[in-house]
Amino acid sequence: MKSAVETLNPTRVRLTVEVPFEELKPSLDEAYKKIAGQVNVPGFRKGKVPPQIIDQRFGRGAVLEEAVNNAIPQFYADAVTSAEIEVLGQPQVDVTKFEDGDELAFTAEVDVRPTIELPDYKGLAITVDPAEVTDEDIDEALTQLRSRFAAFTTVERPAEDGDYLTLDLSGATKDGEKIDEAQATGLTYVVGSKTLVEGLDDAVTGMSAGDEKTFESKLVAGPRKDEVVDITVTVTAVKVRELPEVDDEFAQMASSFDTAEELRADTAQWVARNKKLNQGGQARDKVLETLLEQIEIPLPEAFLHNEVHFRQDSIRNQLAQAGLSLEAYLEHEGQTQEEFDADVEKRAAEAMRAQFLLDAIARKEEVTITQEEITRHLIERAQSAGMNPDQFAQQIVQAGQAQMLVAEAVRGKALAILLTSAVVTDTDGNPVDLSDLLVDGVGPDDEGDDTEAEVAETLAAAEETEGDAPAGGAASIAIPTIPGS
Repeated sequence: MKSAVETLNPTRVRLTVEVPFEELKPSLDEAYKKIAGQVNVPGFRKGKVPPQIIDQRFGRGAVLEEAVNNAIPQFYADAVTSAEIEVLGQPQVDVTKFEDGDELAFTAEVDVRPTIELPDYKGLAITVDPAEVTDEDIDEALTQLRSRFAAFTTVERPAEDGDYLTLDLSGATKDGEKIDEAQATGLTYVVGSKTLVEGLDDAVTGMSAGDEKTFESKLVAGPRKDEVVDITVTVTAVKVRELPEVDDEFAQMASSFDTAEELRADTAQWVARNKKLNQGGQARDKVLETLLEQIEIPLPEAFLHNEVHFRQDSIRNQLAQAGLSLEAYLEHEGQTQEEFDADVEKRAAEAMRAQFLLDAIARKEEVTITQEEITRHLIERAQSAGMNPDQFAQQIVQAGQAQMLVAEAVRGKALAILLTSAVVTDTDGNPVDLSDLLVDGVGPDDEGDDTEAEVAETLAAAEETEGDAPAGGAASIAIPTIPGS
């Protein structure tokens, strides 16, 4: 077999492969064997039909096509290995020459991983928000906890800012035509929140239970977007929210602590941990942004296209599970389909560039990953998804995404290298130590050895069943019809 590679652009190549006819003999033998086991020919047992009888009864062309379809994936894989390229996604294969007794020639166009010239990525200066915990921070966190135990009391007075109203809404055009999407009853609304229709806050302020008022409003979504209509609001109840005091009784009701002092101390630790995590998230984003601003990373067009569609389908599935359609979601958000598509593509492109960057750093740093690290990474992923780790592992394996999990773990270690070497300070000029956020895996108390053993066993089974086909799935590439067959 001879092969050559032509670079079409920085992220796409065309492989040209020429295979002597004699190298197809094993595939021809296998094709005859397969067809013989599928057909019924009088006088011959199934699976024992001679090749010459198959040629006479079914045509040599059927055998040749079967042989070529079976042979091309392996020849393609050999060409990829010979060219030393990292392919992405499925190749577009075109058989350019093949006749009985003559050589097989085909081309395969496929996306490839872009070559990245890495800048100096160690010692980057990054600035993040301070992590100082103030009394106001603690009070705000406690207020959120108190809100979960709030009581609502009906009051007999006009509505004020911050009151909770129960109200009905109905809308009509200036001509009196009823607007179906502007009809709702029994809504709970916080005065001043500006979360419903435009002008509602001004209208309900000063209204009491039983009052009705009509006001003008410009719709921000739906088929009548930007149209000015008449909205009628009826207030059925005015309520105030009363939060419990933070005392020992509340601490015992809302937590495992006996005193308000213990609850406040624990809340302070929780706020501090969250602020530290926020610093880590900011540092992660900024170190990647800093590097990505310094280099150009071309993206494979077809590969990006597939990723965008995958993300769009995932969003649709999530909405469907919540009983929503994409159209209804976009209408609620006041976003057009074009804006939604552009946003998904932007996010996909940003994520893909970051992945290529981290992969390049991982290769330069010769990052390796152990089975234990993969297992612990999977357990973390399962915890984030709210799933049993072993069930999550089985789901990953069944979806053929075990290698994706490995890639995620490797990128995580590459990112840790960036963050460990970065010079991180807060906006007040104080140095920030992120080392306690960069520990691999979960804590010893999060999952037992039995869980890790189950997950490791599942992943090990996946490694045994996954073949050696190169990235892009050479074993399942689509083969076009052979010329002249």
